[in-house]
Amino acid sequence: MSQQRPTVRVDSTQDKPRRFIFVLLPDFSLLSFSSAIEALRIANRMSNKTLYEWELMGEGGESVTCSAGTQFALNRDLGEVTRDDTVLLCGGVDIQAATSKKLISWLRREARKGATFGGLCTAAYSLALAGLLDGKRATIHWENQDSFSEEFDEVDLTKSVFVVDKTRLTTAGGTSSIDLMLKLIADEHDEELANSVADQLIYSSIRTDQDTQRLSVPTRIGVRHPKLSLVIQMMENNIEEPISPAILAKDVGMSTRQLERLFRRYLNRSPKRYYMELRLQKARNLLMQTDMSVINVALACGFASPSHFSKCYRSHYNTTPYRERGSQATRLTI
Repeated sequence: MSQQRPTVRVDSTQDKPRRFIFVLLPDFSLLSFSSAIEALRIANRMSNKTLYEWELMGEGGESVTCSAGTQFALNRDLGEVTRDDTVLLCGGVDIQAATSKKLISWLRREARKGATFGGLCTAAYSLALAGLLDGKRATIHWENQDSFSEEFDEVDLTKSVFVVDKTRLTTAGGTSSIDLMLKLIADEHDEELANSVADQLIYSSIRTDQDTQRLSVPTRIGVRHPKLSLVIQMMENNIEEPISPAILAKDVGMSTRQLERLFRRYLNRSPKRYYMELRLQKARNLLMQTDMSVINVALACGFASPSHFSKCYRSHYNTTPYRERGSQATRLTI
């Protein structure tokens, strides 16, 4: 005998299903997309009603390939949307190359109709480039935060897992799409349905827009030492104007020698070396994700001299900043 699935009663005033349009960009993140659409499918299943409908849209209207190499058939080309639609752009790797002039023109035109627009994973970049996030709170995958904040200072960038700012939705990528969808389901229907969807997804830790996307410093470095974690957090927050090890040590109530021993013991490198690696990591992100000049990248990462920056970069990455920049595809300028 087949087991009948439980049905969550939904008292909805909706006269028709809410329609989501997923715009799949080249090399989009499969996890971000599938997490979102599965939450909608399960909401329909658990309520035994068609609360949500969706279609896949993209340039050309034929097919698009995700970053994992799987090809998806599209329902149609970039076309008209209605005021009642929720349009979610699905981004992934190399979002700059995936953001075409045609997409930007389409976004600007269709946004005037008042529909809700969102960006999953890195697609906040596309929305920002089209001007749809001006004056809005937003988030983007942590790996793209540095380049995004340098390019779009008119956007209030947060480190939240997702952000809902009126008709603009953004997520940090990965499973944060689930958190966003659970909030939308709860807001439109009720918490019971959202919790039932989470249970079906085996998703036991539902996050809110107050949760940040990265693991805590102790979890990331695998060391639970409060003073070490505090120093690393200070380093991460002061990349453009680095703080000397002596001041860092003083701020946490240690001597410079004690701080040196702490880093050697737990991270097998000096505070100066660790700080340099953080700055070079940010520099590499900016070189690969923005059109900032090498000189401006150097300044943004605390290097007063381009030659010193180049020397440090080559020592760490076995290439120069100029060659790193030259290896990247020409980026879109609008």
